[in-house]
Amino acid sequence: MTLREALELPTFRRAAPKVLAGAAGTDRAIRWVHATERPDVRQLLRAGDLLLTMGTGLPEDDDAAGLTSFVDELADVGSAGVVVELGRRWGAALPEALVDACERHGLPLVVLARETRFAALAQEIGERVVDQQLAELREAQRVHETFTELSNELASPVEVLRAVQRLADAPVVVENAQHRPLDYFAGPDEDDGFLAGWPARSRRVEVAGRTGWDAANGWLVTRLGTTDRAWGRLVIGSPQAPSQRLVAVAERAASALALHRLHDRDRGTLMRRTHLELLTGLAEDPGSDDVRRRCELAGFPVHRRSLTGVVVRGRIGTVAPVDLDEVAATVVRAAHALRVPALVCEVERDLRVLVSTTPGADADELVDRLAARVLAHHDVVVAAGRTAPDRTGVARTVAEAGQVADAAPQARREQDPDVHRLADLHLRGLLALLGEDERVRLFVERELGPLQEHDRADGSRTELLAALRALLLHPSSKTEAAASLHLSRAAFYDRLARIEAVLDADLDDPDVRVSLHVALVADELLGGQPK
Repeated sequence: MTLREALELPTFRRAAPKVLAGAAGTDRAIRWVHATERPDVRQLLRAGDLLLTMGTGLPEDDDAAGLTSFVDELADVGSAGVVVELGRRWGAALPEALVDACERHGLPLVVLARETRFAALAQEIGERVVDQQLAELREAQRVHETFTELSNELASPVEVLRAVQRLADAPVVVENAQHRPLDYFAGPDEDDGFLAGWPARSRRVEVAGRTGWDAANGWLVTRLGTTDRAWGRLVIGSPQAPSQRLVAVAERAASALALHRLHDRDRGTLMRRTHLELLTGLAEDPGSDDVRRRCELAGFPVHRRSLTGVVVRGRIGTVAPVDLDEVAATVVRAAHALRVPALVCEVERDLRVLVSTTPGADADELVDRLAARVLAHHDVVVAAGRTAPDRTGVARTVAEAGQVADAAPQARREQDPDVHRLADLHLRGLLALLGEDERVRLFVERELGPLQEHDRADGSRTELLAALRALLLHPSSKTEAAASLHLSRAAFYDRLARIEAVLDADLDDPDVRVSLHVALVADELLGGQPK
């Protein structure tokens, strides 16, 4: 319990408490209560202890140095505060030196105008502290039992994250080492806005040690993996400083995810493990005869074959996140039914698929048929790279499929193809190939920085970026652009005028429009706004 809460207890209220100094510190937790008149209290107290005194043993009123030294000792040990009962030593006021020293340290100083029994105060506070400690122990036991059961049942990452969401009652995200969200479970009052601008925001968050709290974003962040071999982070929404219980939930969840990763690697089916090794071998050493022979033994021909990389990825933020094991099984069944040789493996919560076709076959058409069978059962994003004429292009086609998946819209749209390809993404495809080139980032900052600064300063009153996006999405009709924002034409035109003033640019200039459109798309791909 905090001192602020303690001041509302019946015994405290009857004593007419008044905070004279260090009011901001009344939110600190009380660990225990001590009543003493000894001035040398440092050896008696621990961090979080609240001191009750009548002041009879404290230095004289004119001994400012002595009173200041007394407060310094309380601050050094991390005391929760000091409560002084008036009447026995001091009448209506305390010495200024005592009050000033408490205010300087931010140490709460409370006076009681009415006589009270310190034993009753200590008992009432102590009972509440013990009750809270018991409640914390019960919650800690609940956390322990939950994750022990999950570990015993070899729970999947989805089951672990659902448990975290339930225990934390907050949004939960797992990201990879490149700060791309792999899984997301919304909190009770959250929407997909929690993921807005995720990669860019996440890169700015650094925590010391394994777990830390980022106050700016309201994130509790826990490293996944060791310091030298971290493979991602677990993030739990926590607008306020997290409790020890929430920290325990995060760290137990991180351990459960690491255990699953280790166990899954050890228990993985021979096929999945072999396919990952073969795909890695083809990408890193495509000319190796040993890799070729192993591929052929595994029923995956690579000699005189065309090879197409495909990435299958669960959509982030869906009501029912996909189970990649089930998706992988569906891909294998579909490939078998179509008689298409395929390597299927999981990397960073993506399914990577390499399809082998004869040179005369229509590789794109076969991939489309494969995707149609998968999409009939799972809500996933399917992206394909350009077909490589031989195995020397495996690394390129697989990497390109991943870049296309990164650029593809997360929300499914009616006009979207079953399989996203670089040619379908047009400008997005080009920017996806450029990846996170620092020159693209600088271009976005140069083009959109003034509007972003304006919107941050102005809040939600104008949202000039939204107005610019609406204008560029409806190039032939400003009326439709205004309607998309539920604005009148006059209000929309006013925002366009403000955009031109902020950017010092003419929005009717085709070059300006193209430049701003490119910057907006690049900003989305870099994580600036949800797609």
